[in-house]
Amino acid sequence: MSDLEEKIKSGAIIVDVRTPEEFEEEAYPNAVNIPVDEVQRRLKEFGDMNTPVIVYCASGARSAYAARILKNAGYKDVVNAGGLYDMPM
Repeated sequence: MSDLEEKIKSGAIIVDVRTPEEFEEEAYPNAVNIPVDEVQRRLKEFGDMNTPVIVYCASGARSAYAARILKNAGYKDVVNAGGLYDMPM
């Protein structure tokens, strides 16, 4: 089992940072949609700063930016999982 799979099993928050339209078409199970341009103003929705957060998008670029925002805000365990198809199935 990968580190990512272990984090998911242990209750990490999974956040899709794509647009709502992309999210409606297809998303990872149990993911919440917080578009990358809303991450900064919706930080409270990410929960406790010690809870692991996994972010993904389509290619990994937007999630890299979102991960940087979260780390700069003080979140301790943030993983940029890359694109939707990089997530464990």
